[in-house]
Amino acid sequence: MVAVFASLVLAAPAGLRAAATPAAQHDSVPHLGVASCGGSTCHGRQEATGPRVRQNERLTWADPASLTGAHARAWKILGAPRARAIGDRLGIADVSASRDCTACHGDPAPNRGAQFQQSDGVGCEACHGGAGGKAGWLAGHAAGASHADNVANGLWAIDRPALRANLCLDCHFGSAKPGQFVTHRIMAAGHPRLSFELDLFTSLQAHHDEDRDYAARKRIAGGVQTWAIGQALAVERALTLYPARSAGAFPEFVFFDCRSCHRSFSDDPAVALVARRNAARPMPPGQPLWNDENMLLLAAAASVAAPTLAPQLERQSRALHASFGIGRTDALAAGAALSRTAAQLAAQFERGRFGKAETLAMLDAVLVRNADRYTDYQGGTQAVMAADTLLAALVAAGQADRAAVLALRPDLDRAYAAARDANAWSPPAFRAALAGIAARVRQLA
Repeated sequence: MVAVFASLVLAAPAGLRAAATPAAQHDSVPHLGVASCGGSTCHGRQEATGPRVRQNERLTWADPASLTGAHARAWKILGAPRARAIGDRLGIADVSASRDCTACHGDPAPNRGAQFQQSDGVGCEACHGGAGGKAGWLAGHAAGASHADNVANGLWAIDRPALRANLCLDCHFGSAKPGQFVTHRIMAAGHPRLSFELDLFTSLQAHHDEDRDYAARKRIAGGVQTWAIGQALAVERALTLYPARSAGAFPEFVFFDCRSCHRSFSDDPAVALVARRNAARPMPPGQPLWNDENMLLLAAAASVAAPTLAPQLERQSRALHASFGIGRTDALAAGAALSRTAAQLAAQFERGRFGKAETLAMLDAVLVRNADRYTDYQGGTQAVMAADTLLAALVAAGQADRAAVLALRPDLDRAYAAARDANAWSPPAFRAALAGIAARVRQLA
């Protein structure tokens, strides 16, 4: 995946699994720290020489020069000038001591073992669950217990895409847990914009091989399935969190598309308007736009993998957009209905199978049928990431020739370039780039 989206990954590392109530707390099982996993007989080798897994996973996780080390670097980011400047604007003297920062840039576990170090950043147990306690999973895992036994002892089953999505969303979008929500206020102080694409994040943070041995022990979810489930649960998470969030007399604006308000404008009548009409959004000019980047891609996935639910998703998405021009009660009702449908879609995707025909049909939906909906930058970034993800999935599944897909790279790079700078966003140029990809994708059928 290209470096243009590195800042999205570095912005907020993964935290703990989402919970349904505002009173949700962080994992209470003792976290023993990265050192408990980093021995040379476990995951701390200097070379990938392990008989079953590489056993150098700690080295990969801690890589200072690549995106695979982003979680390990998360804590160090809080000491950077940008983080300190954000703290100054928010009146936070030390961001490394503020729960609003440490709950995602570190491991927020309340119970910690002797070897635990917050400076490790987002360590092993932030994503795999606390390993300590009387029934902790570490001892069995070290002794060669099965994956099922480890899960029974508290290991988080993040080989399941839905569990992984909810885990990553806690920090890569937000949760109801203390400190895990980047508000509009924090964004205004300089925090990078958050964006979520589960398969992309999984690829960038891969610390292990999903080989034959892995497949014998755990589930391998195809890239298409992971991508589709991630889109559905991102929509569901935003709509679930929205009702409890407000900023005084206003709603919490972080749920809305930044550039529906932050547009350049002029009193000169000769200057063209920047706001763009979108047929999928029945809303008047001047109304803040719900950030529908994941909704747009969820519609593409649903049209192929859940055709009976796709019309319902379309109706409810339009109803959500319209509701913000009516009132808060209508908006909450519309959001709740759409949230339920998104959860249904995630469950249906998890049961589904995605072959070559389905993947190519999704690519067509993303690149062609939905192309007129990418009027805004955030939806465009999701579309080009989706194209990259779906093409990579075809190769990984042996459903497309690697060389033929590699020949698409210049077209993908043009689409990434068109989505590189939000301030230079041009829908016609972006659609032209997508059309170039689509023309070549047809040759893969």
